[in-house]
Amino acid sequence: MPQFKKASAIKVGVIGYGGAFNMGRHHLTEMKRVGMTPVAVTELDPIRLEVASEDFPGIQTYNSVSKMLKQSDVDLLTIITPHNTHAKLAIQCLKAGRSVITEKPFAITTEECDAMIREAKKRRLLLSTYHNRHWDGCVVEALKQIYRNKAIGEVHRIDAHMGGYGPPGTWWRGSKSISGGILYDWGVHFLEYALQIMRSDMVEVSGFSKTGFWANKSVWKKDSNEDEATAIIRFKNGGWINLTFSSIAPNAPQNWFEIIGTKSTYIFDSRTYEIIKKDGDQKIITSGQNTPSQWGKYYRNIVNHLSRGTKLIITPEWARRPIHILDLANKSARAGRTLKVKYK
Repeated sequence: MPQFKKASAIKVGVIGYGGAFNMGRHHLTEMKRVGMTPVAVTELDPIRLEVASEDFPGIQTYNSVSKMLKQSDVDLLTIITPHNTHAKLAIQCLKAGRSVITEKPFAITTEECDAMIREAKKRRLLLSTYHNRHWDGCVVEALKQIYRNKAIGEVHRIDAHMGGYGPPGTWWRGSKSISGGILYDWGVHFLEYALQIMRSDMVEVSGFSKTGFWANKSVWKKDSNEDEATAIIRFKNGGWINLTFSSIAPNAPQNWFEIIGTKSTYIFDSRTYEIIKKDGDQKIITSGQNTPSQWGKYYRNIVNHLSRGTKLIITPEWARRPIHILDLANKSARAGRTLKVKYK
């Protein structure tokens, strides 16, 4: 049953308006683009609140979430704050009767995800996370080639990786306790891609990590992100995903994904793809450009879900999957053993 008669009736706001990428402005602009009505911004920095007022004249501004929840009639809030605050803020907003979208990652731990999902279900409110990259051209093209064109046969292994050489940055994303670790930024995007491609239930996760090399050279010291971390996910169909991010890899592969099928291999980065096939002694390479990304589909689905009852694409259960993997990988790395997946 739709909650709102039309898109413009959905009053929206953001928690957090700072950051290097002007994410508060981005989210409100995208929500406005699909017809929702921006009404509220909460931000600790008074300078950023002034910027929000300039960007959206007449918008309500608050310096605390509690004030905003008491004084504003906002219906839907997008949380754009450090990763370790997502769950607490989401539950606070849900308890106040507001629907919630978190920036990715959904949260840091499985327990946080489950608490958020319980609260949303209890109050029959929307809960999602901003997986706009679900519609990145690289994965849209990969899905077309692999499943519609059947270009590589049966998928049985995905290697996803990103790396370089250098210490964690000075902003909060370099802190393990705040960010979740080296796998929680782009790694969440990569897992979301991979879980679209590997179409089977997860069974178990193994985690590996190297720490301590950059710590003394970082402002975060012992709380620095891992130097390198890996999550290996086994699936019911026998396939597996190998996700590795590194800050000690000067010769890291430039391609993001290598998807191994029974007939050929599919490789992609942000712009291009290659299909590599053997024909006798000859290697045949087919290459192309990825289809354009369609990030606008995220908020279009949100507004259609709330005003027309359209099925939600990025459900909280879907958003939980990559976080559960990363949480288990962290625990597995500490325990030195593989851990079983628990579905919700």
